[in-house]
Amino acid sequence: MTVRFADGAAPASATFWLVGHGGLGARRVEVFRQPRPPDVLKKERDEAQAEARQCQEDKARLLAEREEPGGLMGAAWLEGAGVVAYKQLGLLMQQPANALRLDEARSYSYTPTGETHPASVAVRLLLKNPGAEPWTLAGAALVDSAGEQVELARWPLAPIPAKGAGAVVVGIKEERAQLGCPCTLKLWEATGPRTVTLGNVEFPVSQPAGP
Repeated sequence: MTVRFADGAAPASATFWLVGHGGLGARRVEVFRQPRPPDVLKKERDEAQAEARQCQEDKARLLAEREEPGGLMGAAWLEGAGVVAYKQLGLLMQQPANALRLDEARSYSYTPTGETHPASVAVRLLLKNPGAEPWTLAGAALVDSAGEQVELARWPLAPIPAKGAGAVVVGIKEERAQLGCPCTLKLWEATGPRTVTLGNVEFPVSQPAGP
């Protein structure tokens, strides 16, 4: 049932269900309410609507994740769908003073469905450490052809052993600026002056897969 209040204060009405009791009854039901300022009610309404929208977005994201495979199968699926692309980097310019030697490099880009520009990029490097001390990646940055520098996330944090080899992945996880490539990739260690600089880094363009 709906009750409308006659004093003109907010809220102007209230709607609720009345549930009868088999052993109790009442001929008269009185409804009381405490008036509340309109700005308070508006704030609560806006907060409730925002929470509902967030719940809908979370539900859509979870449903989408459930419909796609994860792990290695998920990576293969995304590559087949055209949203993840990779490029073998065979013509990188290595500085003579580099602390590590490059054995292999591959760049990646991720472009969400319906978008035209990558939302994130990454580079995977297989590096050899000819030195007598382990080398631990502490930071990485990408410098584009215009001189704009962007700091990169890095993984893993384990050191590359002396006289050994190891792989590292660096990249941008969030929305990125439109970098003008070819770019220069810079890596530096946790303690010490040993650095790695690689030039002519480029990223692939994702193309939607055909049927």
